[in-house]
Amino acid sequence: MIRDFKKEDSNQVMKIWLETNRKTHSFIEQEYWKKNEKEVKKAILDAQVYVYEEDKIVVGFVGIVDGYIAGIFVEEKKQNKGIGKQLIEECKRRYTKLNLKVYEKNKRAIQFYQREDFKTRNKKLEKDTQEIELFMEWNRK
Repeated sequence: MIRDFKKEDSNQVMKIWLETNRKTHSFIEQEYWKKNEKEVKKAILDAQVYVYEEDKIVVGFVGIVDGYIAGIFVEEKKQNKGIGKQLIEECKRRYTKLNLKVYEKNKRAIQFYQREDFKTRNKKLEKDTQEIELFMEWNRK
């Protein structure tokens, strides 16, 4: 079930954020994620966040600010079960235009976004990680 984020979800959301980033972005130094954890925790409180809950436990979430998807994360053991798709569909219901950035080396995520009709608009070097990021966009037809 998808619902709005509550402050008491913070610890579980941050656990999912950290574990998923470390696993998915093995091409980035692991310390990078830990170093940014406090900033992300604050940003989550300022964003619109929808969580996916199973048996009263948060297993995934999406954070969005004015149509920009700051991140979508699903626990590893719950991936490939349609949770990410449902979170994206929730965003599509609420917005007419969505955009995001994704690392070029994160092929699995790029394929997911392409299946969800996101189109690559440009790419550039992200200065903090020195990795190429794709800027992708979806528009309601």
